[in-house]
Amino acid sequence: MKKDIISSSRLSENYIKVKHDSGLNICLYPMPGFSTAFAIFGTRYGSVDTTFKTNEDADFITVPEGIAHYLEHKLFEGEECNAFENFAKTGAYSNAFTSFDTTAYHFSCAEHFGENLRTLLDFVQNPYFTDENVQKEQGIIAQEIKIYLDDPGWRVFFNGLGAVYHNNPVRIDIAGTVESIAQINKKLLYRCYNTFYNLNNMTLSIAGNFDPDEALIICDDMLKPSKNIGLKAIVPDEPYEVKEKRVVQKLYCALPLFQLGFKMPNLSGRECVRNYYIWNVMLDSALGSFSPFYSKWYENGLINESFSAGVFRGRGFFLPMISGDSREPDKVAEEVKNELTRLKHDGIPREDFEVVKKMTYGDLVGGFNNVGTVAKYAMNADFSGISVYDNLDLAADVTYDDIMNALTSLDLENSSLSIIEPLDR
Repeated sequence: MKKDIISSSRLSENYIKVKHDSGLNICLYPMPGFSTAFAIFGTRYGSVDTTFKTNEDADFITVPEGIAHYLEHKLFEGEECNAFENFAKTGAYSNAFTSFDTTAYHFSCAEHFGENLRTLLDFVQNPYFTDENVQKEQGIIAQEIKIYLDDPGWRVFFNGLGAVYHNNPVRIDIAGTVESIAQINKKLLYRCYNTFYNLNNMTLSIAGNFDPDEALIICDDMLKPSKNIGLKAIVPDEPYEVKEKRVVQKLYCALPLFQLGFKMPNLSGRECVRNYYIWNVMLDSALGSFSPFYSKWYENGLINESFSAGVFRGRGFFLPMISGDSREPDKVAEEVKNELTRLKHDGIPREDFEVVKKMTYGDLVGGFNNVGTVAKYAMNADFSGISVYDNLDLAADVTYDDIMNALTSLDLENSSLSIIEPLDR
């Protein structure tokens, strides 16, 4: 077992990073004075991971879309009881999520930390899939998929991704489709579990009121050694150009919804995190609530409080996006492009940049006052190959030249506009 103490001069705090003999990365962040603990056990496995291979495979295989989300649903269900029931007995809150590139299971508690940590490590490492319980879940998830097909916010988002990307599986709903999940069976679930839930592909992150020594003793007792299987998951190559310039769907909603996405090359690791802060600061400085653009068009009535600008990013995708609702979504997109064109020539006001940069950094520092946020910070940082505190340094190091270089490089025509129009009642 290898232990490192990671320190921050900015916060005068530190945490423990452990490379466990089982292959698992463990981040332990004690927070004196807090009453609760939060633990999250995550794997680098999400909806985009449909094509992969290991050292034991002759070639890449492709599995049905939605299988990562399906697996998450089933993992709580053990042979003897449901993991939720065990957490409830101790008064802990537990949940899980599947995103495009991550699946994670977590709990928070004010007492019985050790017992809850054992429950977490136990059920995540002990899948129980049968033909019967797998088939039963298909109807539940199919109904969930159908519900989201009529959700305007969900559809404007995924329609937009589908318009930007030709091949990237990020364009597919995290839960998959009714047709794709019908292909999922017990054998496929075990195959994906044994591939992606290998401890060498996972991180356990704990923050708050807990004893690190107790946590490591429990890990020594509970973790099952895993060999590195040489996992490789790929995202298909993408053309430079967006797939479609404009997509429209009609659903029941009060106002039209829109999402404008600018297609960018994929970034990874530290470079992805660095650019995430650069582009967010640039977009917020140019179009955010403190910008002249926002003030003008808010007062004009073209946009409202729902208007936002930011970066959607993850393993295999990096997409600056503008979204909200408006009676004239095409005009919003036009004015956004006009403003960004103007700012490429005139420059973003330096005082606006300084305000937004300080706010971005302040929000990041503020997250260190929440045990759940710190635990998630640590897991996500580990997945990106950086430390928790590197986020602070990268945000603090954003310069005016950085944001102007980002703005200058933006191809305003390589974009897609997704619109949900109100359905006539």
